[in-house]
Amino acid sequence: MKQLSIIYICLFISLSVQAQYPDTARYELTKNMPVYYKKMKAHLTWPLARRHCTNIPFDDWRTKARQKLDSCLLPVPPASATYDMQVIACEQREGYQALKIEFNLTGWSRIPAYLLVPDGEGPFPAIVMLHDHGAHFSIGKEKMVRPFDVSEKMLKDADAWVTKYYDGQYVGDYYATHGYVVLTIDALFWSERGSKEGTDYDGQQALASNLMQMGMNWAGVITYDDLRSVEFLASLPQVDKERIGALGFSMGAHRAWMLAALTDLVKACAAVCWMNTTEYLMTLTNNQNRGGSAYAMLVPGLRLWMDYPDVASIACPKPMLFFNGSRDKLFLLTGTQDAYRILRDVWKDQRAEDQLVTKLWDYPHFFSKAMQTETLKFFKRHISPRKR
Repeated sequence: MKQLSIIYICLFISLSVQAQYPDTARYELTKNMPVYYKKMKAHLTWPLARRHCTNIPFDDWRTKARQKLDSCLLPVPPASATYDMQVIACEQREGYQALKIEFNLTGWSRIPAYLLVPDGEGPFPAIVMLHDHGAHFSIGKEKMVRPFDVSEKMLKDADAWVTKYYDGQYVGDYYATHGYVVLTIDALFWSERGSKEGTDYDGQQALASNLMQMGMNWAGVITYDDLRSVEFLASLPQVDKERIGALGFSMGAHRAWMLAALTDLVKACAAVCWMNTTEYLMTLTNNQNRGGSAYAMLVPGLRLWMDYPDVASIACPKPMLFFNGSRDKLFLLTGTQDAYRILRDVWKDQRAEDQLVTKLWDYPHFFSKAMQTETLKFFKRHISPRKR
């Protein structure tokens, strides 16, 4: 009888607790997020953000912040002793040559790439074109340069993608017609750097996990692959290494401003549709909380030091352009506006307001021809082709 009384008392207490705390008594996660995720975000204080380090000279802060970024990305694949570039195929296009090349990106990876070279005498300014994510892995570099010497299936795939997200215009080819050398590579997991078994969405998490098991991280590999591609571009005789820019859309935009922050080989950068703050990205409804795709842009430990616009601010005072769509469901407008404010404060503090462009467009997640025209004008102001 005494034991039954104890059981009834415990049951009564349990029901009382559930009545008082109906949410947390039954689970600790909702929509892949801890129920206390808002408290977790409040714990992030961004101690290396420029606005929290105004007591030290800007150049000292920039060095310190870049070192922190670099340390969070490391380790990375070893550099190759030589690039050993080979031309696999070529096609003459209107005003430029399209080359399919191979070169040693790292000591482990020899990769294919597209290289567009304007007709005439160089050296020319150059743009590294960084493709998007899109959860569409069958093409990568082919999203930026119209592919050739490929299957009809791949060509149709690329044409359809460019129509959907780039207003029917291959951005790399568009820039080549205006006098820029263009290089575009596949990020690891896309196109010719995909999986032997075929690449699917869940494979991203498996790849990220396997890299972490071996002491590396996927975002670090992607970023340093991009850096090595810029170094390769700077080594080409057709390229003026003092006039190299980076341009990308969506994940490509993230890749672009990461490059601008990490290396001064990039003299100017245009990032379209990827800039926001953790406050607005880490919510119950944002795509970022699904995991999977986010691994390609997650740098271990970095959020303990800097938010996204703080990292991009390492690029100050070089010319930087940030565009976003006001109807972009992946990057909520309020978060983009907050990020732009942070960026403008840094450039203003360095009296470099004229070097920074932040603009919202009445678009969803999209890189229109009008936006492409403005990015070209931006680059022409800062790394213009010389008159022939």
